[in-house]
Amino acid sequence: MSNGDNTAGPLLAGRGLVKAYGRTEALRGADVALSAGEILAVTGASGSGKSTLMHCLSGIVRPDAGSVTYAGRQLEGLPEKELSELRRTRFGVVFQFGQLIPELTAVDNVALPLMLAGTDRTESRSTAGEWLERFGVRAQGELRPGEMSGGQAQRAALARALVTGPEVVFADEPTGALDSLASEQVMTALVHTAREAGTAVLLITHDAQVAAYADREVQLRDGVVAPLGVTA
Repeated sequence: MSNGDNTAGPLLAGRGLVKAYGRTEALRGADVALSAGEILAVTGASGSGKSTLMHCLSGIVRPDAGSVTYAGRQLEGLPEKELSELRRTRFGVVFQFGQLIPELTAVDNVALPLMLAGTDRTESRSTAGEWLERFGVRAQGELRPGEMSGGQAQRAALARALVTGPEVVFADEPTGALDSLASEQVMTALVHTAREAGTAVLLITHDAQVAAYADREVQLRDGVVAPLGVTA
């Protein structure tokens, strides 16, 4: 799955990323690269800057210094409109608590990105139903998030993140609010679907069992990234 302008280098890369919130330095020159189709786990202690790194790489937050490139394009110079389009079409994002819209049913939550892109409601809902089927929650399609279990809602959130066929999915502690069985179900579904679609996944987690699903793991410590097992 390619947008046609990718290069031989990493699909997504952050170089020398610096980000501070007041006097708190979340990132202090972090470097990370993600290849097409790769599942990369970024681990680290709570408060180590993992979510900030994801937000910078996905264009949600602009770094104070450093650069982010996606398919050879630098993101920091893009206007917000283009960044929003990128997040809507090429990137998918999953948060710890899913962040489904509580007033919408599961199928309408998943259909929403397609409708925002101009697909009519009937077709969008049909495609959304197929994605819910892939994640084993089609039977819950007409339920609202509050009527679903945590694991069911999170699988619906994964379906929403993947429904547009993104090249990169950013998953921020996607199992953090789930029990061990639901966590296993969510991660198995995510990895299987990403492999099938050739989607790259940046997985933010503090859980070693979740990180074990990745092809590669790096650690974020003191605002910088190191390969697993390398000490500062």
